[in-house]
Amino acid sequence: MAKGPCIFCEIVAGRSPAYVIDEDDRCLAFLDIFPLTTGHSLVIPKAHADDLLDAPADDVAAVARMAQRVAQRVSTELGAPGINLLQATGAIALQTVFHLHVHVLPRYPDDGFRVAFDRDNGDPAELEALATRLR
Repeated sequence: MAKGPCIFCEIVAGRSPAYVIDEDDRCLAFLDIFPLTTGHSLVIPKAHADDLLDAPADDVAAVARMAQRVAQRVSTELGAPGINLLQATGAIALQTVFHLHVHVLPRYPDDGFRVAFDRDNGDPAELEALATRLR
């Protein structure tokens, strides 16, 4: 976890500004100030949790419900023909603010944002061993 005050907790407390687009008793949604696409938003639980692994299941569910509402809204209001939801847990996964959050990324033709899934087939024996381990 980062040292110092959590910027998202500061936003929840009203001590830091944000362009709020949705709020309920558990969550807050606001525009990302470093947008990757038009309407790029963040959805957070109001209660601090460092990441997905740290958060209570009820808060994760509440974030998912609000992320769906925000996705529906940006699709309708901004005409986004697609949406990416992105959640990063841990610095190695590119998490930079250590408060659980989901990025709602409206997608547009030629928006310049790229998510790459360049991959090869997995080895069946390795996949079976891994599935057994994770059951």
